[in-house]
Amino acid sequence: MSVSRLSKLLQFMEQDPKDPFILYALATEYNNLDNTAEAFRFYLKLVAEHPSYVGTYYHLGKLYEKQDETAQAITTYQQGMEAARNKRDMHAFSELQGAFNSASGLDYEDD
Repeated sequence: MSVSRLSKLLQFMEQDPKDPFILYALATEYNNLDNTAEAFRFYLKLVAEHPSYVGTYYHLGKLYEKQDETAQAITTYQQGMEAARNKRDMHAFSELQGAFNSASGLDYEDD
């Protein structure tokens, strides 16, 4: 089923190669298929071409963390928080801040 979804998304991209939602969907699908190289390619394309597409930063940061690239994940979360703040998307900001805190080792609980 995922291959069929991937094929459809690739067809959509042929029709509109700059649509940020399609790029995001492709990145997410590749990530779900454990195709890290393609997931990175599409997430990074989104950051470069559509820096205000806030949803990218959380998933790109998590992908960096999965690759043990914590410093790059933290930087990505910071970029995402700035993009979310600029869009006044406080829900996304909060999620990114939580991911940033966790990656930075700041997610402690009171005992």
